Amino acid sequence: MNALQGKTAVVTGGTSGIGLATARLFAAEGARVFVTGRRKDVLDAAVAEIGGDVTGVQVDSSDLADLERLYETVGGPIDVLFANAGGGEFLTLEQVTEKHFDDTFGTNVKGTLFTVKKALPLLVDGASVILTASTAGTKGNEAFGVYGASKAAVRSFARTWAQELSGRGIRVNSISPGPVDTPGISGLVGGGEAAVQLTSALASTVPLGRMGRPEEIASVALFLATDASSFVTGAELFADGGANQV
Repeated sequence: MNALQGKTAVVTGGTSGIGLATARLFAAEGARVFVTGRRKDVLDAAVAEIGGDVTGVQVDSSDLADLERLYETVGGPIDVLFANAGGGEFLTLEQVTEKHFDDTFGTNVKGTLFTVKKALPLLVDGASVILTASTAGTKGNEAFGVYGASKAAVRSFARTWAQELSGRGIRVNSISPGPVDTPGISGLVGGGEAAVQLTSALASTVPLGRMGRPEEIASVALFLATDASSFVTGAELFADGGANQV
């Protein structure tokens, strides 16, 4: 406990799933947490659930003006930045539309890039920047091509930025979760029986035989956020139950 005491952390996309679990863990570990989400009602509910020293800021991470307002609200040094906001949907190559491409790359790639870029003046020397990538960035998952390409770009950002920010001692790493039991997974197929079938199919691809839990990914984020990972930068940490490893 108190691994982040006295630290300020920003978690984007923190109203559900991995982001919510991470914001809750960071707050429990003593951090002052700023969490973002696009819908005010959902954001308010997340803030109430997280507890501790937490501030919610309504932000669409693909909107640069929203990002500027986020950092104006933070207003001071940032020790940990978890650029987690993102999403996707199943569409085959034949089904892909320009809107699908723009929405996916707008949030996952543009949003991640400018979330970090606009934070630079506030990031302390020695800060930790954590990006949410995905196992989809290294595998050819059917009907997930645009999403996978966007997450491959996020992984590439971690390598480049680790080099560019090393002079300030800022570490940049990515987490690549495997199948994780979150509302976003169910939302890919609209919930209901289809969601049950999807989660069962995904679990069958994992050597551990189950979906991951958001709290398990949050624990990886906490490791990267603290001095326990002080010699780790530019890395891709797979938290996938072995799905992409064996």
